[in-house]
Amino acid sequence: MAHDPKNPQNGSKDHRSAREDRLRAALRANLQRRKAQARGRKADPIETQTDGAGSHDAPPLDEQNEKDS
Repeated sequence: MAHDPKNPQNGSKDHRSAREDRLRAALRANLQRRKAQARGRKADPIETQTDGAGSHDAPPLDEQNEKDS
């Protein structure tokens, strides 16, 4: 039977073990990155406006340009 690279069952144990080690390291790095991002968001809360005005409440650019002229 020929070696099928898409089927991990056909690979040697060393190849599978190396692949599992790479995946384990990548997952660990991803988890650490996500934890750091979560800590950053928790430590630096977003400033919210309490008056209810948002950036979408600004007049269209046409009206702003007319006022500046």
